[in-house]
Amino acid sequence: MRSNIKIYFDLGKKYVILCIPMQKTYVAKKEDIKRQWYLVDAKDKILGRLAAKIAVILRGKHKAIFTPHLDTGDGVIVINAAKIKVTGRKLKQKVYRRYSGYQGGLKEVPLETMLKKKPETVIKLAVRRMLPGGPLGRDVLKKLKVYVDDKHPHKSQNPVILEV
Repeated sequence: MRSNIKIYFDLGKKYVILCIPMQKTYVAKKEDIKRQWYLVDAKDKILGRLAAKIAVILRGKHKAIFTPHLDTGDGVIVINAAKIKVTGRKLKQKVYRRYSGYQGGLKEVPLETMLKKKPETVIKLAVRRMLPGGPLGRDVLKKLKVYVDDKHPHKSQNPVILEV
């Protein structure tokens, strides 16, 4: 038994009180956070599953020092964004909507068109919607770099290849 556990006996009422002090919650400090860069090849990967794994790494949930209100995550470089796959009839049915604020200003673009025109936006939006809103989510999203083909300018970060 630990020395800081206290036991109180009340024989008149026949019960025992066991006092165990609460454990301390770990909060990461700036000097504890070590950043790593990962390289993910999106070729023939399913969009939602890929985005979920990327969101976990960006947020830092794969680390033991994860702290919910701090950015403890790593950077992710995604290549071959144009070769992503989706299941079911999402190519035709999934629609990206944005609104300008003016009357009749609703723009709707199906996933099939979006993959042809801006495939990197598809992955960024999928990951962004899995991150928290607000300043923390915006800071975390800055560490995501998405490229249409297999070329990227981040050789100096020494990215580790990540299998998803």
